Amino acid sequence: MKTKFSLVAVGALVLAAVPMLAHHSFSAEYDQSKPLTLKGKFTKLDWVNPHSWVHFDVVGPDGKVTNWAAETPPPNGLYRNGWRKDMFKEGEEIEVTGVAAKDGTAHMWSNGVTILSTGVKFTMGSRPPNEGPSDAKGK
Repeated sequence: MKTKFSLVAVGALVLAAVPMLAHHSFSAEYDQSKPLTLKGKFTKLDWVNPHSWVHFDVVGPDGKVTNWAAETPPPNGLYRNGWRKDMFKEGEEIEVTGVAAKDGTAHMWSNGVTILSTGVKFTMGSRPPNEGPSDAKGK
């Protein structure tokens, strides 16, 4: 009985540690020395944990369309900074700034998205203009 309990306890500890092992460091995946600014047409927003994703089509110099994925903070962090699930419309022209993935694939870390038709910029650390209180007191 004691052996069974020990096995269950060890199993529980291993399972509890798995999510921590799955999380990666920023510098393991992204190269801060490779800033990117890309323009394209919005295709979808994955409003999911642990990180949300902005997907958009970029037309290259050769005319080839590549669907890019820009990783962002989780929904709760985006929401606090003025983002909403339905704020971008499919086909809308956007500009995404951030840094490139180290593996050279069409994904990046985003630190801001601008809706080109309106010029409204959504960042990871500040509210867009006229989108609610700018400080904790609501002033």
